[in-house]
Amino acid sequence: MKKLLMLIPAALLGQVEHQHHPPRSAAEYAKVLENPARDAWQKPHEVIQALEIRPGEVIADIGAGSGYFTRRFAHHAEKVYAVDIDARLLERVAKEAPANVVTVHASADDPRLPDGAVDTIFFCDVLHHIDKRPAYYAKLARALKPGGRIVIVDFHKRKLPVGPPESMKIAEEDVVKEFEAAGFRKTKSFDFLPYQYFLIFQR
Repeated sequence: MKKLLMLIPAALLGQVEHQHHPPRSAAEYAKVLENPARDAWQKPHEVIQALEIRPGEVIADIGAGSGYFTRRFAHHAEKVYAVDIDARLLERVAKEAPANVVTVHASADDPRLPDGAVDTIFFCDVLHHIDKRPAYYAKLARALKPGGRIVIVDFHKRKLPVGPPESMKIAEEDVVKEFEAAGFRKTKSFDFLPYQYFLIFQR
């Protein structure tokens, strides 16, 4: 996996050439990820509402970055694991997040989540960074509680004003095939995001 982090949207960089690696400092990267302009197309409130988070739910935010979704989940869930490979960003999340957020310093090939502990595993603009995804999916499956779900939000594989180059993206149909091969089935999808697909899988 090259980077288990959300890529910097080109729209937030003044339409400059897409950067595969984040800025040098965690503060600079967090500032870009938290740019209010992102809300217009990421629609975080609508995403949260669509998930219908239950009281007592435990959520793992994979590639949590600056905590853009982590903080929002914390207002609805009992516990949120903020998972990332960048310790500097996790330090920022820990300082700013509510008490029910637990940071997890993951490795490139392992989210390092406890077995059978998570109701919802959430990926936003991260899946296309992960190498050897079938092995990674097996580790996610072990972390899920019975009846748990995996949520994927990622960029459509076409030219867009935000996100990575088209060559890096994973087509929606390929994501579905990968999860089916890993023993999951798509149970729900939403189409209100302008640049991303939004899929839910369960075993």
